[in-house]
Amino acid sequence: MTETVTVPQSVSNPDVAAGVAQFLSPVVVDLTAIVVNGKQAHWHVRGANFVGVHELLDTIVAHAQGWADTAAERIVALGLPVDARLSTVAATTSTKELTPGFRQSNDTITEMIAQLDAALASVNTAVAELDELDQTSQDVAIEIARGLDKDRWFLFAHISE
Repeated sequence: MTETVTVPQSVSNPDVAAGVAQFLSPVVVDLTAIVVNGKQAHWHVRGANFVGVHELLDTIVAHAQGWADTAAERIVALGLPVDARLSTVAATTSTKELTPGFRQSNDTITEMIAQLDAALASVNTAVAELDELDQTSQDVAIEIARGLDKDRWFLFAHISE
């Protein structure tokens, strides 16, 4: 008869869990900030290409929410908690605050690209640091980096010449 283990995986290796949390928690925070800031930008974008940018921002928000969930669930699966409360996100995110109010689409896009770049820095750190620590968690970070790069490209295409 096989015995089922009912403790988190981190009990067998708490150093791995702590390391994963150290590098994926900032990713969760930055992606959560993108969710909030992306909706803010979505509501306030103006300009000739309003519809395209408005809809793209919704897609980016949905992606960021999904990736934040994936990264958070990886940490929790290893037995550690995640703190992505709005107060924590506001205090610790590496993203910058958006300019309030209505914005022309080019300005909105530029600010959102900066948001993605900040998150990509956290994600790329996670990819590098998780390489020897936990390749399954590194895989999560690689998936997020690939998606953020694509979303950044889609935004950049609207303002590139």
